Order: sequence, then structure tokens, then C-alpha cells
Amino acid sequence: MADTKMVKSTGEHWVCSMMSRLGWGVALTRDGLERTDILAVDPNAAPRRLIEVQVKTASGNGENTNWPLGLKSQTRALSDAEWFVFVILNDAPANTRCFVVPRDHVAAATWISHTSWLTDPDAVPGKRNTPIKNARVYRWVFEGYEDRWDLLEAPADKAPVLLPAEFREYALDARVGLPHDHPWNDRLPDW
Repeated sequence: MADTKMVKSTGEHWVCSMMSRLGWGVALTRDGLERTDILAVDPNAAPRRLIEVQVKTASGNGENTNWPLGLKSQTRALSDAEWFVFVILNDAPANTRCFVVPRDHVAAATWISHTSWLTDPDAVPGKRNTPIKNARVYRWVFEGYEDRWDLLEAPADKAPVLLPAEFREYALDARVGLPHDHPWNDRLPDW
């Protein structure tokens, strides 16, 4: 599946079908609604919960599978109801993989991943100059969130941080840190 619009559409519909199977009422938003591909309500929660889901889809399942995350994808959450679902479409539909990640975790992971790569002291000087707006995050960064649909049952800001352990050390490192407006700058969670 090479057409990027088809890949995007397939990922969004796949997430809708999975969420519906889990009891969520889902609706795809119209193109152009920033930050949200799917609006979903949990009719069984008391009170009912509404969440916003941004879907990012990639094809293939190699070690280098990644998602481009531009500046809009890197912004902090505006509410505790913002989520990403990263989808990997394989040749066999039964092998589709997904990673359910709170928006603030994505913002931190993107910054840490890109900044640690960009400022790696072992890198050849002058070879790494890709700006943060062109950041890509690799599958292994989100592996702790694989198939974690259960996280959607609570507010995103209550979700456990499942990023790689070394990312916490990078967040504390002056060379890498976190984006200046990230909520974890006030109190870095444990993970």
C-alpha cells in the first residue's frame, strides 16, 4: 500500500474498528480538524468520557519503522483527553500493530529522541542538522504502549509513562531535556 492517503485512511478506519469493538462510540472527523482524527465517547463510563485521537500510520514492520512528527504533533495536550494511536500496517491485516500513547508522552518522546540524536557527542560534527520540525520517532520508542487500549479508560495525564528507561535520564540531562513548555518540567514522573 504505497499511496500515503490510503495508508492514513486505512489506519484511521482500523483504529475506529478496534475502538468500536472495545465499546467506544467513534466518529471520524473531517479533514482539517487539527489534532484530532477521531472523536470517541465511552458510553459505559460514569460520567461519560469523550476523547480525541490523532492517528499516525506507517507501512511495514522493520526495525526502522517510524512516524514523522512535525511541530503540530509535538505540542502539549490542551486537555487530559488527547491521545495518539500509532499504527503499523503489515502485509497481513491480522498482523497490524498499534501503540496507544498520551499526547504529552508523544511530545516528550519526540523531543528527547530527536534532541539526543541531534546532539550526540559521538556523532560526526556537521552531519546531524535536521530541525525538530522534521523529527521522526521509531517504533522501539513506543513499544511499552503496544496494544494498551486500557489506557484510554482513564485521563491521559494519569497514564503511566512507558517510554524507554533511558529517556528519563535524557530528560534530566541538560544536553537533551524537555521542550520548554512541557508539563513534566514542573515534575518529572517516574518510569
